[in-house]
Amino acid sequence: MTWWRRHDQVWRRGGGKPSKPGSRGRSRRVRRAFLLIVVLVVIALLTLSTTTFTDLMLTRRQATDLLERRAQATAIAESGVAVLRWYLMQEETARLEQGGAFDNPTIFQAQPVLLGQSPAHRANFTILTTGIDENGQFGGYRYGLQDESTRLNLNTVLLADTVAENGARTLLMALPGMTEDVADAILDWIDPDDEPREFGAESDYYQQLTPAYSAKNGPLDTIGELLLVRGVTPDLLFGVDVNRNGTVDAHETAGIGGVGGATGAVGSTSVSSVDDPGAELGWAAYLTLYSQESNRNREGLPRIDINQEDLGQLHQELSEVFPADWVTFIIAYRQQGAYEGSDAGEVGVSAELDLSQSGDTKLTQVIDLIGKKVEIEIDGERRVLASPFVDDPGAMALYLPTLMDNVTVNPAPTIPGRININQAPRTVLLGIPGMTEEIVDEIIQARMVDPAQASEDLNRQHETWILAEGIVTLEEMRLLAPLICAGGDVFRAQVVGYFEDGSAAARLEVVIDATSSVPRIVSWKNLTHLGRGYPLDVLGVQLTGTPTP
Repeated sequence: MTWWRRHDQVWRRGGGKPSKPGSRGRSRRVRRAFLLIVVLVVIALLTLSTTTFTDLMLTRRQATDLLERRAQATAIAESGVAVLRWYLMQEETARLEQGGAFDNPTIFQAQPVLLGQSPAHRANFTILTTGIDENGQFGGYRYGLQDESTRLNLNTVLLADTVAENGARTLLMALPGMTEDVADAILDWIDPDDEPREFGAESDYYQQLTPAYSAKNGPLDTIGELLLVRGVTPDLLFGVDVNRNGTVDAHETAGIGGVGGATGAVGSTSVSSVDDPGAELGWAAYLTLYSQESNRNREGLPRIDINQEDLGQLHQELSEVFPADWVTFIIAYRQQGAYEGSDAGEVGVSAELDLSQSGDTKLTQVIDLIGKKVEIEIDGERRVLASPFVDDPGAMALYLPTLMDNVTVNPAPTIPGRININQAPRTVLLGIPGMTEEIVDEIIQARMVDPAQASEDLNRQHETWILAEGIVTLEEMRLLAPLICAGGDVFRAQVVGYFEDGSAAARLEVVIDATSSVPRIVSWKNLTHLGRGYPLDVLGVQLTGTPTP
């Protein structure tokens, strides 16, 4: 049978159209080509998947490394805090011999923790705080600690009302952008009563808000609580120092014009409208809840309570540190009070006094002894004694260091809230009741802000140096003395742990109370989320070279 007949029969039986010679081979080749394309696509997908997986693993490895380095940076910063506590455990004389804590890069800058041949393997901690310029304004950085007594303590501010009328309001009004409405509202928030001040607000105001709440009527736990007070805005409280490094950086100044503090709240003001160099930092830079000073003398011993009831004990304690005529006059003054007659009085008299007689006269300040006279009976004879503490600046410079170092009218182991006139910024000084601009200018011009520089001048260890140097009169000093000091014992600093290649850093802000033999941390804030805060050339490096920005 011929070829076409066989295939015609197949076709007629339903077998389909007959294939032409060679078509089966072409079909095989098409299938093979298709399979090849599929294989290539699969290989490409597998390659892409492998590449993606590899990139993901590398990214995760890098992220893990970064997290590890950040954890290391945090540990390094924490080690810096531990070193700081150890430093504050030393006696003040030992600290001063090492250069002090005001600005001491030898101790506080670029202290190595991890050593290595490359910046990626070198890590340090640096301890910094805000600097202060010759005009008494905040500026730049220094390697050391900030005395909390340079700030206004909100939890003791009400004491100023006992010194001067509206004294607490006067202290607050020195803050840049402060108004009487806001000042009185702050005082109403922390005072114990529900009676609103002249421009203030108590719970009846806050109960009308949504949501409603009550005035605290007690001490603050954080400065941030002030945001609950009528008229206090984030702009006023924290300024434009977004990264909280104590200075306004270039990227922060770009937004000053747009920072809004006036949002309709009573008494609110924008920092951009305040003509004060420190306004941009906000009130938080000037406020504290922690300041206090140790009530001890240079040797670390408790000062003698000059108002104690037991005059025999007082006589014994005074006799250990003072000349006999000083002791006689102080005991006689406690027993008899001040003599107001015209008799000039005798100087340098020492006598055996009846110590069983009560001491009804209490001193409000140690300087109450200056320039006074007392009338007493010695061997049956009435005599007038002139104070060995003469109202003369030249004499004061000689006796005040010994007098102020050894006695006190406050028996408490610590004295909270007084303002350190040696280091406080001009803004804070101007708010102290009784401080005029002229007095502030003279203090800033004459003071030594670094205690290490003033350590040899015993007169400068006490706030009365401004009296001994004639900057204030005795009457002015009596008004100022309850509110000022020459230095506190609670300190603030930022501790930065960082790698020198800039890959990771951690930043902590701590406040440490060193009024006791074992310093304790009273405030701890992790600022790492706000960035390193300082360029590497400020933080410092272990080896000479150009730091990575």
